Amino acid sequence: MPNIIEPKLITGNSNTPLATAIARRMSMHRGMNVGLVDARVERFNDGEIFVEVFENVRGEDMFVIQSTSNPANDNLMELLIMTDALRRSSASRITAVIPYFGYARQDRRTKARTPISAKLVANMLVEAGVERVLTMDLHAAQIQGFFDIPVDNLYASPIFALDIKEKFHDRLDEIMVVSPDVGGVARARELAKRINAPLSIVDKRREKPGEVAEMTVIGEVKDKICVIVDDMCDTAGTLCKAAELLLDFGAKEVHAYISHGVLSGPAVQRITNSVMENLVITDSIAATEAVANCAKIRVLPTAPMFAQAILNIWNGTSVSSLFEQGTLEPIYEGFFRG
Repeated sequence: MPNIIEPKLITGNSNTPLATAIARRMSMHRGMNVGLVDARVERFNDGEIFVEVFENVRGEDMFVIQSTSNPANDNLMELLIMTDALRRSSASRITAVIPYFGYARQDRRTKARTPISAKLVANMLVEAGVERVLTMDLHAAQIQGFFDIPVDNLYASPIFALDIKEKFHDRLDEIMVVSPDVGGVARARELAKRINAPLSIVDKRREKPGEVAEMTVIGEVKDKICVIVDDMCDTAGTLCKAAELLLDFGAKEVHAYISHGVLSGPAVQRITNSVMENLVITDSIAATEAVANCAKIRVLPTAPMFAQAILNIWNGTSVSSLFEQGTLEPIYEGFFRG
């Protein structure tokens, strides 16, 4: 049965543009008037975070929009403290909308006496009062099992597929989807299926952790337009090397579609100087000035998808149904034209 209480959104400082876009998109739904709850999230002189909510949220269905990107610890603490403030203000339900889930790479112990930080973050969110999590392209799917509450993991692949069909509409038969490693094959296969393209893999053999000793390509990429797909790009070193390798194997163009543009350190400069035609990311992480000014980087919107997912959660309807063929197309109508 649909909820009679309209959803309310609140955001911290990590990605205000995305939160605003989600609210605007939700307001297009049957005349709803969804805005961001008036609140302040600021820091004391010693760095402590302080949150004050200026509106009555008693009994409200609250959605806290906050990526835990750089600075990861500050953004995570903002999320936890906002959640605590809402819980103590008697919100009826609190859903954490975390477009980019930080600490996801620490999902297992890689050596002795190391933490599983992703599990710790999950515990903290639940303890703070989060009752549901909505995120996108978790680095490791098993992180959903770290929570004792429902977790909805959205996927950027349908958005990427729509963009590829528009940008390469007359050359789709030349596309080769490439996974940058064996672990990303399932993600790459999903995109390949959506655009009816073949799949290739960059195989990395490591001599020691953090060092790529040897890279080779599994699959025929000669004379193909290669589209590398992955969940995140941090310093872009491996991505740029993979692009060079694909050209060495005969690819005529290399493009990359990455869900989360972490893009730290030398990443933007490496992409600018790389052999890639362009890097396409989503707005799950707020773009820095360097990213916004890079001619090779394009940013795709996730607000339509997140807005619909929030509405589905609020209505008590399926979130996974968003990824059935043909579902997101009308939601994104007009975004990829021209």
